[in-house]
Amino acid sequence: METILDQLITDFHERELPALTPRHTKLPWLPSKIDTVVGMRKSGKTWFLFQTISDLLAKGTPKQSILYLNLEDERLLPMTAQDLHQIPDVYYRRFPHYRERLCAFFFDEIQNVPGWERFIRRLLDTEKVHICLTGSSARLLSREIGTSLRGRSISTEIFPFSFSEALEHHGIEAGNAGAPGAKRRALLENRLRAYLLEGGFPDVQKTEPEYRTRILQEYLDVVILRDLVERYKIPNTVPLRYLIRHLSNAAACHFSINKFYNDVKSQGISCGKNTLHEYLQYLSDTYLFFQVNIHSRSERARMVNPRKVYAIDTGLVQACTHSPRPDWGRLLENFVFMELRRLPLVIEYYRTGSGREVDFIITDPKGRRSLLQVSTEMKSPDTRQRELRGLGEGMKECRLKGATVVTMNHTERLKIESGQIEIVPAWQWALSLRTRST
Repeated sequence: METILDQLITDFHERELPALTPRHTKLPWLPSKIDTVVGMRKSGKTWFLFQTISDLLAKGTPKQSILYLNLEDERLLPMTAQDLHQIPDVYYRRFPHYRERLCAFFFDEIQNVPGWERFIRRLLDTEKVHICLTGSSARLLSREIGTSLRGRSISTEIFPFSFSEALEHHGIEAGNAGAPGAKRRALLENRLRAYLLEGGFPDVQKTEPEYRTRILQEYLDVVILRDLVERYKIPNTVPLRYLIRHLSNAAACHFSINKFYNDVKSQGISCGKNTLHEYLQYLSDTYLFFQVNIHSRSERARMVNPRKVYAIDTGLVQACTHSPRPDWGRLLENFVFMELRRLPLVIEYYRTGSGREVDFIITDPKGRRSLLQVSTEMKSPDTRQRELRGLGEGMKECRLKGATVVTMNHTERLKIESGQIEIVPAWQWALSLRTRST
């Protein structure tokens, strides 16, 4: 193992870092804190590490003071906790003069090695290092690291490309959210529709639709096999796969375990309610699906009302759909959720006193709330009346003077009795959201 580790360290220091599309995220890099990068497989965590390493090099950090190891490298398998303890010995034997200097150690997919927690804790306590870890499961963050490292870590989530990141990956300047000319507006509208179908996973950008669908389906199979079945020792995968297919075809919709349980039972599939609750939590832990609660001060109301479920990526939704035609409404709402999810916001859905629903009520870190409705179009009188009536009631009840409707390509500003409503195209809304967050 020492020979392999020495070779991997040598290879990293000799090769050039790959060209990459910068992500609009930075690590906190706080003293005495472990940076943890979490997210679904293939969302770009490794490339984000390379971006961080490139930033360090640009600031004058010697490359020899940086260690990067991908613990999914087949040459390291099977790896044990004892093998992990050899890493600093091999590194400092190669670079002994860096033992007294602050070094940066990057460990990719470390959750694959049993007992990694004790190794990381000892390394942090005994060496002058800043440690950065990645993993494909939220449990790496919320339970394992929180327990094992006693609050000494801070997390950064990495998702597939956002809309603005995807634009830059395709060589299109994201720019600001101001009113563009006709040519640029047409380009942005075209790229939005393409993004809703293709999604943001880096490896499938610029890939033909046939191959993109197959690649995304394989991503899903890997998550099911490695992050769910193997990790949680699931003996019967039939109800799990049925649940994933159901959620993929019902993204941006309400979901009830009780109703799904009755559906499963009617199909002759054996699975208990408690097991389904566990499966749904597993899917959240792997960042595959996200659950959104109703907005209420009552914990009981939050528990008894159905949650809305969103997928991590619209391209993944499209790859799993049974319909030959895109459901633009669901894709657009899922897109809006994921753009919001990248920010430090509390995201819920809102139901008015008369039972009308607003897609999102958002609370920022300062406690400020806003209402947001999603609709593909606002020209149809029936659609317009329905969306505005729900927003108007929500604004009154929440004592808000403004709200937003995100559409495919409609722009309008109007006054209603409750206040002012901004109707904006999704591409403009997403770019303005990015501007406000930077």
